[in-house]
Amino acid sequence: MWMTATLAKSEKRRASPLLYNRSFDAMRHASSTLKKIFADTLHREGGDNAPVLAWPLVCGSKVAERTSAIGYADGVLTVEVPDATWQQQLHSFNPQYVAALKQISAQPVNAIKFVVRSQADRPSR
Repeated sequence: MWMTATLAKSEKRRASPLLYNRSFDAMRHASSTLKKIFADTLHREGGDNAPVLAWPLVCGSKVAERTSAIGYADGVLTVEVPDATWQQQLHSFNPQYVAALKQISAQPVNAIKFVVRSQADRPSR
């Protein structure tokens, strides 16, 4: 009896990672499918503003909460950041962001310019 219960627990532990991995793979597949749908829509209807619209998807939700793509011209996406620290840190991710934008934007993106939000634009505390 004890041996049967121990084996059952052991089997559950082995099965759990398999179930998790399958659901993780399904989520990864869903994520890539959604990105493809977004990219296709962006190519069709994004127009000149496509890189601006794509920024939240490229940078992720946490960064998008603190930044804003404010313009695009001549292959350069301009992104407003809260302070110089954010500017410096995001600048180090510039190659990854540019590569991701090139995959989903119909407009060519060659660089991202991170600008610090002006003091006047900051909400008072």
